Amino acid sequence: MTTTLEAPATTAPAPALRPRRRFGGATVLYVYTWLVIAWLALPIFVMILFGFNDTPGRFNQTWEGFTLKWYGQVFALEELTKALVYSLLIALVSSVVSTALGTGIGYALGRYRFRGSGSMNLIMFATMSSPELIMGASLLTLFVSTGAGLGPVTITIAHIMFSISFVATVVRARVLTLDRSIEEAAADLGAAPWTTFWRITFPIILPAVFSGLMLAFALSIDDFVVSNFTAGTTVTFPLWIWGATRVGLPPQVNVMGTLIFATGVLIAVVTSIRSRQGKRD
Repeated sequence: MTTTLEAPATTAPAPALRPRRRFGGATVLYVYTWLVIAWLALPIFVMILFGFNDTPGRFNQTWEGFTLKWYGQVFALEELTKALVYSLLIALVSSVVSTALGTGIGYALGRYRFRGSGSMNLIMFATMSSPELIMGASLLTLFVSTGAGLGPVTITIAHIMFSISFVATVVRARVLTLDRSIEEAAADLGAAPWTTFWRITFPIILPAVFSGLMLAFALSIDDFVVSNFTAGTTVTFPLWIWGATRVGLPPQVNVMGTLIFATGVLIAVVTSIRSRQGKRD
C-alpha cells in the first residue's frame, strides 16, 4: 500500500496592523508650545502689518489698505526721530559699559570664592527681581538728593545700574562650566595669567559676553518705567510712544519697531549660523 504525502496548506500572512496614533503627552506639549509661540508672535505680526497700513491720519488702528510709503517717510517726524536717536545712543553706551563691568563681576563670582561673594550674588539677584517702579523712584531720589540734573546722562547711569546684574548672571553661568584644564595647560606652556585670560578664557566666554551685551541693549532701548523717572525733559522712544497714544500713533512707530525687530532677528540668525560653523570646524 502506497501513501502519498500531501503538501501542507499555505496560509496567507496576516496583514500588518498599522500602529494607531495616540494623542499623548508629547503631542500635547508640541501643540501647546506652538500655541504659546503664536500668542507671543501675534503682537509682533500686528506691528509689522500696520506698518503697511494706508491710513489717512495719525490713528493707525483700522486697516485701510496696503502701502509702502511709510518706509520712505520713516524719519518724517522730527520729534520721533530725535527720540529714537536718544534711545539708540543711550542703549549703545549703557550696554557697552554694563557689559564691561558685568563681565568682570560675573567672571569673579564664577571663578573665585571670596569674602562678600554671597552678598554680591544676593544684591545682583535682588536688582533683577526688584520692581522697576521701586528702582525708578529710588534712582530719582538719588539723583535729586545729589543735585544731578535729569537728562540723557542720568538715564544712561540708571540703565547701566540695572543692566549690570543681567550681564553678570549670563557670564557667571558660562564661567561656572568652563574647563579649567585648558587654562592650566596654557599656564604649563609658560603663558602669563593675563595672556591666558585674553587668548584662552575670553574667547571661550565671548558668546556669553555677547549675549549679555545684546540683553543689556534690549533692556535699555525697551525701558519705560526707569526712564520715565530719570529722564527729566528728555524724551526717549518708549516715552514718545506713551505720550503719543493719547492723540494717535503714526505708522512710523510701527515701521521703526519693525526695523528694530528685524535687526535683532538678523543678528540672532547670523550668530546662530556662525556658532554652528564653529562647532563643525
